[in-house]
Amino acid sequence: MTLDEFQSRCRVRRLNPGDRVTTFDCKDDDLNDFLINESSLYRDALLAVTYIVEDKITSEVLAYFSLSNDKISLSDFESKTEFNRFRKNKFVNEKRLRSYPAIKIGRLAIAESAQHQSIGTYLLEFIEDYFIVDNKSGCRFVTVDAYVDAIPFYIKNNYQFLNNDDEDKRTRVMYFDLASLI
Repeated sequence: MTLDEFQSRCRVRRLNPGDRVTTFDCKDDDLNDFLINESSLYRDALLAVTYIVEDKITSEVLAYFSLSNDKISLSDFESKTEFNRFRKNKFVNEKRLRSYPAIKIGRLAIAESAQHQSIGTYLLEFIEDYFIVDNKSGCRFVTVDAYVDAIPFYIKNNYQFLNNDDEDKRTRVMYFDLASLI
């Protein structure tokens, strides 16, 4: 599927109060449960906003993602030296801050029926564009705690590991620098 086909077939919309998704299956019980049972709780507590991708004709939920605020800061690194190396590569000769604003992809899932159609890549591009074109606050990075199985997908989409502290964990912190798009 091309980007034009995706845009003509699908719509991305914010999950609003009163909206209920009753069925979704991406073959991951945790991701399914979040959309069906927990996304409204996160919204009501102002912790995350969930967006769904619907087929324009059938209204089937093909995918979803949730976003929350995040930051990349000194505490994300093993030492101040590592953090300074990170800053130096991204912010040459600019003011050095103790943290940098980011948006976190809390969840991203594609329904089994829509997998292997590049929808995940289109969603990453949508999120990245959303914070470049229509950004309502400063946001330099997109972060994600990527499941180990999803790491190749994020690498393919130009995400990098934030550090090596989590190499043996179930998830790895990865980031995308939005400045690379401008």
